[in-house]
Amino acid sequence: MRRLFPDYTYGPGPRTNCWWDETIASPDWPVLRGDLNVDVAVVGGGFTGMSAALHLAEAGVSVAVLEAETPGWGASGRNGGFCCTGGSKLSQNAMIRRFGDAAAQSYAQAEAEAVQLVAGLLNTHQIDAETHSKGETKLAHNPRAMEKLRRSAEGAGKLHEAADLPGLGFGDMFYGGYTDPIGFGLNPRKYLFGIANVAQAHGAKLYQQSTVETLQKTPSGFDVQTRSGRVRAENVLICTNGYSSEDLPPWLSGRYMPTQSTVLVTRPLSESELHAQGWTSDQMSYDTRNLLHYFRLMPDRRFLFGMRGGLRSSAGAEAAIRQQAQRDFRNMFPEWAGVEVTNMWSGMVCMSRSLTPYAGPIPGQPGMFAGFAYHGNGVAMGTYCGRGLARLVLGQEAGLPDPVTRPPAQFPLGPWRRALLPPAYAAMALADL
Repeated sequence: MRRLFPDYTYGPGPRTNCWWDETIASPDWPVLRGDLNVDVAVVGGGFTGMSAALHLAEAGVSVAVLEAETPGWGASGRNGGFCCTGGSKLSQNAMIRRFGDAAAQSYAQAEAEAVQLVAGLLNTHQIDAETHSKGETKLAHNPRAMEKLRRSAEGAGKLHEAADLPGLGFGDMFYGGYTDPIGFGLNPRKYLFGIANVAQAHGAKLYQQSTVETLQKTPSGFDVQTRSGRVRAENVLICTNGYSSEDLPPWLSGRYMPTQSTVLVTRPLSESELHAQGWTSDQMSYDTRNLLHYFRLMPDRRFLFGMRGGLRSSAGAEAAIRQQAQRDFRNMFPEWAGVEVTNMWSGMVCMSRSLTPYAGPIPGQPGMFAGFAYHGNGVAMGTYCGRGLARLVLGQEAGLPDPVTRPPAQFPLGPWRRALLPPAYAAMALADL
């Protein structure tokens, strides 16, 4: 495997002390040993891969999921639990300029459908994932950002002026906000393991500690070699997102950009502590910074706070970004400066050069498909793209909007493309002032 970041990134260090690990035990999937023949091999056991496996298994297709680590180890088991829109980082106007009005509208509808798909799976299969929040609220961090929210507010959402926020339980730390009614918060590991159980009940074979080492085309499909086994499959789905390898398959090289996100969780807060800060809302929220912060009061009254911004990956860099996250949290919520932070961890989200997700065939490799680049919002969009990939394998209409079906171009600088991030982040930090 040829990965973009140092080995530390893909080891236990960044995810050590992840809160979600304490809420549900990992299922005991077996390690793949020996030979296996299936219709579809899925590489990656996160939201995309598990959604694809579930929809394929429900259709009677034999499928094997190959997870390199333990269940829920990657981004799907350590994210902030925001099931929401935002899988693309293009604004609506930029989407229209690039793809046209009809395609932009289709993409917006797809993001709403993605959230509805997750809600439907939770409801249909009676998965208790600790859901809460009616949509999500974007909070202006300065007056200029609030003016932009006023100009862009449209649709079924609701604009909030600064004077409205205390009465809504958002305190007085922001200059206003906008609530999108689409979305909800959840426990991502409980959701992931819930759909995994359903997929397994329909016959999907799920394997852990089964890193794919080679992937070769054969006359009848593909030969997928792991450390201790081999899968022969007619079709292969690559669902590794920010934890992808540059050579599995080689087409992926340069087409994805992993970036770091760091999350903390506090001890449960008392009612008096919540009122002291003025934050009593259960609404999941984020601020208007380019290098954004995202946060929510969870059902057990713990407060979750996350941020973008880590550029390096090492034990020292991890310690530094965790310190920065705590500083930002205490600066934004000063009444909680003395509240204990019980859990902190980091993980990799994934971007594409086009700033849109991709789900579709890998050019030049009939029978091989990929889904990735959800820009930090993979709970809904990963699930949605996984279903789209399953439909493609089944020979059905995928139902994916045009912006998602266009294969992403490669980033400049190839294996050195991480060098693009420091100047980009510096520019975004300046724009956030």
